Amino acid sequence: MPKTLKIGVSFLNLMSKIRKISQFQHTFQVQSPEENFNSIYAQFLESNLGKIYQAIPWQELVKSFKIKESVKGPACTFTPQGKLGLMFLKHYACCSDERLIEQLNANIHYQFFCDILLSSGESIENFKIVSQIRCELAENLDIELSQKCLASRWLPYMKELGHATTDATCYESDVRYPTNQKLLWECVDWSYGQIKLMCKHLKIKLPRTKYLKWKNRYFAYSRKRRKPAKEKRVLTRSFLSLLQKLNEDLDRIEQDYCFEISKKYIKRRDAIRKVYDQQWQLFSTGEKPKNRIVSIAKSYLRPIVRGKEIKKVEFGAKVNKLQIDGINFIEHLSFDAFNEGTRFQSSVRLSQELTHTKLTVMGADAIFATNANRKFASSNNIRTDFCRKGRAGKHEESRKQLARMITKERASRLEGSFGKEKEHYHLKKVKARTQKNEILWIFFGIHTANALEIGRRMTLEKLKLAA
Repeated sequence: MPKTLKIGVSFLNLMSKIRKISQFQHTFQVQSPEENFNSIYAQFLESNLGKIYQAIPWQELVKSFKIKESVKGPACTFTPQGKLGLMFLKHYACCSDERLIEQLNANIHYQFFCDILLSSGESIENFKIVSQIRCELAENLDIELSQKCLASRWLPYMKELGHATTDATCYESDVRYPTNQKLLWECVDWSYGQIKLMCKHLKIKLPRTKYLKWKNRYFAYSRKRRKPAKEKRVLTRSFLSLLQKLNEDLDRIEQDYCFEISKKYIKRRDAIRKVYDQQWQLFSTGEKPKNRIVSIAKSYLRPIVRGKEIKKVEFGAKVNKLQIDGINFIEHLSFDAFNEGTRFQSSVRLSQELTHTKLTVMGADAIFATNANRKFASSNNIRTDFCRKGRAGKHEESRKQLARMITKERASRLEGSFGKEKEHYHLKKVKARTQKNEILWIFFGIHTANALEIGRRMTLEKLKLAA
């Protein structure tokens, strides 16, 4: 009898092993999602994606974005809620637009999240719809209003609403590292390309330039590992001279021939003229120009000096963030460099507007410890982790202990969230192509991380109530 039992158990273990489909001879029936909808939807709600779905106030967020379904013409593939869901899903999946649509076609959980259900054999072919929706939402984004909608939904799951921390970080844009020679060559290359297109369209002779000569010289220079300063000066002088001639040729063609010019062309030409003026000033006088352009495709970008060991200068949006119980909110976002130390008082006001609670503790970096901020904190009874000025008081040990706790919270939780969002929520390099789209990209990246955290807290709350 024991032998038989042992054989039976080993047989069951063998049967429970995973088998390959190519070696599986029996037929089996796969149920469609419609036949087993409830069980699949319950699995979706238990997943991380389902937790994000339950944490987002969809109807309020749709109203803040002013999204309405089109009455005329064919029905849109995505509902207003589905459009927002697609943006959250983009940062959860951390993939390109094309890959996102591929996964959406194959993953029923992704379809639930985006408020659609594809039938068997049906799929979305146009991956550019993601970009179209992003542009539509970017036009209507109101960060202040949208954050109030999210905060009102999340407040019951947030503790210590009177405590907050603030700090700034830079979300880098996806651009090559700009040197003067690269920037000037891009201007020259684009301008020459436009002249060729115009001459071909107008059937006129192409003006003589030294473009091909300097193209070969630049490619030879760019392949060099060591780039001497003398060669840099020669290239810069030559590119400035060539760019001036190309600008004059373009101006002459535009004046002599009447043809329709797009807004994108005018914007790019204005950026190139500004680049020429700035680079000529830098080359001739050595003075660094204000509002320096670093990319002709993204003329709104500015160099943000961060002073880090690895990256002393970053190119992207600088964001001053407010964190309340591990949940981050955008206090100020700008593509121009700004001193975050001046944003202390506005951070306090934002915290009180979102939570409807008086702020009692605020953690901030040493750059925030100005006399004006100290006076504001003292007059409003807000405790900070600023270094003490003047003589020690009676409760110096208690003050030091509180300051250490606040600093630890800021250094670990707030600054740790910067890395988490950049590494896991598609904010390491912002790949949007316009200023408004970049702002939308950052907004959804930050709040996707928040929604997952709130969703996990909601699940724990339900488990406690069930127990």
